[in-house]
Amino acid sequence: MDGPRPFMNNELDPNSLFLQTMFRRYYRAFTPTLPDRFTRKEFGFIQFGKTMQRHMAFRNAEDLKYFMGTRVPAHSYYSTSYYRYPSQMVMEDKKWMGAELIFDLDADHLAGADRMTYSEMMVQIRKEMISLVDDFLLSDLGFDEKQVGISFSGGRGYHAHIRSNDIYTLGTNERRELVDYVSCIGMDMDWVFPIQAKAISSTSMGGANIHKFHLIPSKEEGGWKRKMRAALEDAVQDLVELDPKDFKKKYPFVQNQSSLVKISERIAKCRNRMFSANTMVDLTNSDQEFLINLMSYVAPTFSSEVDKPVTPDIKRLIRLPGSLHGKTGLRVTPITRNQLTDYDPLQTAVPETYTDKPVKVTVKRKMDLDMLGQHYRLEGETEVPEYAAAFLIGRKYADFGWASENKERLF
Repeated sequence: MDGPRPFMNNELDPNSLFLQTMFRRYYRAFTPTLPDRFTRKEFGFIQFGKTMQRHMAFRNAEDLKYFMGTRVPAHSYYSTSYYRYPSQMVMEDKKWMGAELIFDLDADHLAGADRMTYSEMMVQIRKEMISLVDDFLLSDLGFDEKQVGISFSGGRGYHAHIRSNDIYTLGTNERRELVDYVSCIGMDMDWVFPIQAKAISSTSMGGANIHKFHLIPSKEEGGWKRKMRAALEDAVQDLVELDPKDFKKKYPFVQNQSSLVKISERIAKCRNRMFSANTMVDLTNSDQEFLINLMSYVAPTFSSEVDKPVTPDIKRLIRLPGSLHGKTGLRVTPITRNQLTDYDPLQTAVPETYTDKPVKVTVKRKMDLDMLGQHYRLEGETEVPEYAAAFLIGRKYADFGWASENKERLF
């Protein structure tokens, strides 16, 4: 039979074949990054065109390297848990011994992610990761920087691995409480700004008129109280200094714009004493209610957008550092906190085994790409370096080959 044959259902499509070729070259050259307590970990892999294979364990780095070099997985995982018998097929038979504490941030949780480019998503999720590490893990929760392992996930986010004897045996409920804490779930404003009562005058019946007011956390407070004091200071400054229209744009929660001028005037008179004496005692009840409602609106903006089901799962599989991500072709890369500050995976997570040899691709939509210091304007049938082709095809931005030359797109 002359001419190209259509590929069969049990064969890989040209896109997957191209990625598999790139991955095979990488895995035959790479040195595995071994997780902590390597022999106690369960491993799982998804090969191109196949389903998950898990309940695996390895004796040494050579065995892991041989497996990945011969099987060429599209996705590689290891357990956050430690097991006495990690290769047992039944979870109960593995004999759970403990687990790392994991926080997973993925750009698909960002508001408006569907309208962002990949690079825009990665800039925003990097900011979220910096906030998680600095404001919560190192500050509020008190972990040492050496206990916090950070990894680029290879896809659209970052992982934080906490390794400390204090957390290995935490159960699901305790881990869920940590998620609630960093996510601002269940925040009680009466806990942040507690209510106190003061007698302001006597009644004709011998009783007293009581004025209830909120206290403000002091500068010495930590955690969410520190965050909310700072948020209140900023909001009061905005209320006093901004035009009501601009204030409403910044705080859309506010419905009655016309009342802002009077509220602003009253609070401006009490502003200095509020934060020097840490009290709202001089404010009317309605003004206090306004500020507390405003803080309820603001509080979630200080939270971390972690993937909530991941952290409480004490038997979770997570991306293996050093492995490649089948949907980007990028490397799952451990990084330091300092590296995180300006980390760009399209510049630093590209495998060294990818070359700049030109590859024909058909781009599905017009787009720009900045990768390894080069800028590309892409549209239709074009040629790109091999490293860019792996990313574009993995992300489904492009197909391998030129559509006009080969309608079946055989590799």
